[in-house]
Amino acid sequence: MGTLLKMLNIIKKNLRNFGFFGLINMVHYVEITKGKVAFIVAFDALFSPITIKGLTLKNRVIMPAMKTSFCTENGEITQQLIDYHVARAKGGCGLNITECCAVHESTHGINYMALYKPVHKNGLKALADALHKAGGKLCVQLWHGGNVIKRHLPEDVTPMTPENMTKEDIDTIVAAFGNAAAMAVEAGVDCIEFQAAHGFLPHAFLSTAYNKRTDEYNGSFENRARFAFECIEAIRKNMPEDMPLLMRVNAQDDHPRGGMSINDTIEFIKAAKEKGVDMADVSRGNPDSEGIKYEVPSFDVPKGFNIDNAAIIRASVDMPVAVAGRINRPKLANNAIAEGKVDMVAVGRGQLADPDFCNKVQAGDIDRIRYCIGCNQGCFDGINDPKIGRISCLRNPFIGKEGSDRSSEALGQRKRVLIAGAGIAGLVAANILVHRGHIPVIYEASNQLGGQLILAGRAPTKTEMEEAAVWEGEEVKRLGVEIHLNTPVTTELIEQMNPDAVIIAIGAAPRRIPMPGMDLPNVFVAHDVLAGKATPKGKVAILGGGLVGIEVAEYLTLRGAECIVLSRSMQMGGNLGKIRKLFVAEQLQEMGIQCIVNASGKEITPTEVLYEQDGFLKALECDNVVIAMGSKARPSEDLQDKCKEMDIPCFVVGDAANAGLALLSSAQGAEAAMKI
Repeated sequence: MGTLLKMLNIIKKNLRNFGFFGLINMVHYVEITKGKVAFIVAFDALFSPITIKGLTLKNRVIMPAMKTSFCTENGEITQQLIDYHVARAKGGCGLNITECCAVHESTHGINYMALYKPVHKNGLKALADALHKAGGKLCVQLWHGGNVIKRHLPEDVTPMTPENMTKEDIDTIVAAFGNAAAMAVEAGVDCIEFQAAHGFLPHAFLSTAYNKRTDEYNGSFENRARFAFECIEAIRKNMPEDMPLLMRVNAQDDHPRGGMSINDTIEFIKAAKEKGVDMADVSRGNPDSEGIKYEVPSFDVPKGFNIDNAAIIRASVDMPVAVAGRINRPKLANNAIAEGKVDMVAVGRGQLADPDFCNKVQAGDIDRIRYCIGCNQGCFDGINDPKIGRISCLRNPFIGKEGSDRSSEALGQRKRVLIAGAGIAGLVAANILVHRGHIPVIYEASNQLGGQLILAGRAPTKTEMEEAAVWEGEEVKRLGVEIHLNTPVTTELIEQMNPDAVIIAIGAAPRRIPMPGMDLPNVFVAHDVLAGKATPKGKVAILGGGLVGIEVAEYLTLRGAECIVLSRSMQMGGNLGKIRKLFVAEQLQEMGIQCIVNASGKEITPTEVLYEQDGFLKALECDNVVIAMGSKARPSEDLQDKCKEMDIPCFVVGDAANAGLALLSSAQGAEAAMKI
């Protein structure tokens, strides 16, 4: 089938090149599903121009506002942030929107972008100039975070909320929005976005779920919208008449409940149009409740989950509508526009994962796109992790390094590199080495590429992880990398090959703790279950409440087993990020999976598991047991010693270096490749 697909695509490209038939010029790629061949038309809707007021954009793709932490502590734009945006503009994006930009010091979080001092304007001008030179258009998102920003503020700053603001405070912030707009125009931006969503200050005034005031800024819709309208009017007064003003809104308030309905949002947008707003940018969620799962949706949320909400809004308001919400596939984005549901689409994390997303789609090279998989490890968890503290991506370890030189020309030597292991760390390293001009050779002990990311993708909702692992493997094949499967790396192999460098990425093995009964025939290892080597049935006790234990429980429950998870800690999910833990808790409840916390396994018998909880020894009857106690790095000291003996540079990466997260494995693989 793969050969047929390649042949059809070659025929299609040749027909297009020679101009045969008008229809063939519309074809961008061939899709084969269940043996049927379909010629997929070009993404014409997605790449049609659009004019909003006096601004014409070359296509319908938006790079939406996403916090990067690439600004200085004082809010100044760095070259790093400029390079980040320029890469997406060169990649074909129609409109880049900056991350939320503080209009006043009361909402200026550490490393947040800001626009209330002359020095801030200088950086924005440099960004606008660079983006224009790259063929892009720039929108700045003006923002006041209100109470939501409190955890990112300096300790001596009290966040502003509707409840604690005086009328003088309100007037100050309204004026700040106007001043920021004036500076943005002077800096040369192409349009401005007013942030009125996600529980931030304007939304907090607007929503009955947040606004508890007792004056003219609460009560009726007109009162609750008063603050937002005053801000819009202040912004509009400081903009040229033909410059578009965008507004980000929530389709509805998911959490806390009792706030804005979609009909309330429609009413707000209609009224905002009269105040000077030209396009609605429809999102969902907020950072201070369970609604965060819709603001930064993980792979637990269906792709394009917010499109139908935006379609309802578009059918009710007389202005263009954009939509955000896990739109990471070209066909999904194009269809949303072609079917008249929306006018523009926000492809945010899709362009984090692959800055050339737009160019590749327009060229028909969709099989070459590194797709976002919704893991949230870098774009949300990483930016909130003090150890990382900036935006990153499992699929793209070069976020924040767009301006770096990745070539190896200065090295003056094309090196042969032995890569031990073909998990995500090894595959990423091989890819980068090829592009730097080196010759990687992969040796993998198993019979497939992809490592534990393949197993992770076997769990419910996580198929995109497996797809990513498969893609990375196919990509190194396409690049012509020499690959040896079923071949573990030994000291003899290193001596025989005598490479210029070695990358050890042999991963980790399941952790087995000493416990009576571990060798019984009804005891299985989680990795074997996810790999399909074993399918325990009946009542299954799973020892381990971390990510792997939960994945096995979900996997087996869908196959008819009754699963009980025993967790040694008081919390399920281990080191999972905030958003994924919310979904895990919901999924465990919906699937009826019982969880026993603070439970330490002591012994396994043919019919039960003995465990200690709160100082008492208890028994859990079961038919089978699955060990999901995590993993430990596979030993590689002998390989490292051999490299040292032969004076060969050696790098240990990924789970072999106790990375733990796929995000860190990818980053370490890239870092090693860049050092060679």
